[in-house]
Amino acid sequence: MITCFIRYEIDPFKKAAFETYARNWGQAIPRCGADLIGYFAPHEGSATTAYGVYTIENLAAYEAYRARLAADPLGRENYRFAQEERFIRREDRVFLKLASAPHAKMD
Repeated sequence: MITCFIRYEIDPFKKAAFETYARNWGQAIPRCGADLIGYFAPHEGSATTAYGVYTIENLAAYEAYRARLAADPLGRENYRFAQEERFIRREDRVFLKLASAPHAKMD
């Protein structure tokens, strides 16, 4: 399993729009094949940093998942919503694997 961490820089005056976006992904992401851990909006500290986190089997499964997400009606609508409302200033994603024992599978 790999975990995708998406770091967003959002407009602090459009936090409510980001939260709507997050709730929509809460429906679409699991339906399209990833295990959503959650979306996290600013609460205390930085007013511009938000995260989305989900797990998926591997990078090949990720590519198939992204295709399903792009074809999903709610997924398409959510992409459109983000483009129109422009609450996301920047988005970076990184894929990590669990490395801490005792949780990590030992080879």
